[in-house]
Amino acid sequence: MAGVANITVGGDEAGMRLDRWFKAHYPGLSHVALQKLLRTGQVRLDGKRCETSTRVEPGNVVRVPPLATDAKNLPDREPKPEKPLEGDAAFLKSLVLWEDDDVMVLNKPAGLSVQGGSGVHRHVDAMLQSLVDKRGNVPRLVHRLDKDTAGCLVIAKRRLVAAELAALFRSRNAKKTYWALCAGVPHPKQGKISTWLTRDEEKDGEKMRVARHGEEGASHALTHYSVVDVAGQKLSWLSLKPVTGRTHQLRAHTAHIGHPIVGDPKYFDKRDWELPGGMQNKLHLLARRIVLPHPKGKGVIDVTAPLPPHMLQSWNLLGFDASSYDPDLDGDED
Repeated sequence: MAGVANITVGGDEAGMRLDRWFKAHYPGLSHVALQKLLRTGQVRLDGKRCETSTRVEPGNVVRVPPLATDAKNLPDREPKPEKPLEGDAAFLKSLVLWEDDDVMVLNKPAGLSVQGGSGVHRHVDAMLQSLVDKRGNVPRLVHRLDKDTAGCLVIAKRRLVAAELAALFRSRNAKKTYWALCAGVPHPKQGKISTWLTRDEEKDGEKMRVARHGEEGASHALTHYSVVDVAGQKLSWLSLKPVTGRTHQLRAHTAHIGHPIVGDPKYFDKRDWELPGGMQNKLHLLARRIVLPHPKGKGVIDVTAPLPPHMLQSWNLLGFDASSYDPDLDGDED
């Protein structure tokens, strides 16, 4: 058991949740143990109390108390970043939807992880190192998408830009619209889903569940939804606008109202439900559009991602016309 450590957050960790930061640095520390340390004030961020959902920024100092875990799981320095592979730079460039000198927005394919983890060897975070510029600046993640979610992923080209973008996301100045294909048709066809979500650890990874207000470790989550089109009463095309940014929020929320996203291996819980012929059993969730102020005051960044191949196939089968609907990002988000 080591003594108290004060660890400075690295430049490539901008916007990372504190619990994910601990998982990356101290894999031997359980989520329950971390919650206890936070509740008793033993873990602090820049000397202040914090929560599992607190976002860290480059330069923050995390106070880590002595931890009663296997010493081999407690590295005293940051792990070395994974090396990019030949062809990574060209691959990332092929994904660019929009870019300037400060920011780029990628069209992340479904099935590609954003960050590393157990058994994950190819991910965006590692590949970004192939785009280092002449001054040594490595592009950085500022938010995340689930592995099986396709669409708009914002990348900062420098550390300071990453911090500015992360602040925009925290302040909810980044307006996001997702498209999903869900089982059944929600009633009413427009509304909001407001719950508290907490994390459960399962054999195949983490899963969020709806919690009681005030339950330890739970965070409020709010999503606005609208039905764009339907295929009878069996399937619906939803436009989803998350106000908060919780892990698996949209997937957990649609399942909570009884209309899980088609192809979701964690949250689709409809019994005796058959996938329509011709559709692929993949997660039908797209980060369709993102609108946010440019971090350097250069107007507004407004980017839209196309449907990924498996969703385009489903849209064609169902007769949905993606070109006929452009999501309106305005509206009540209180």
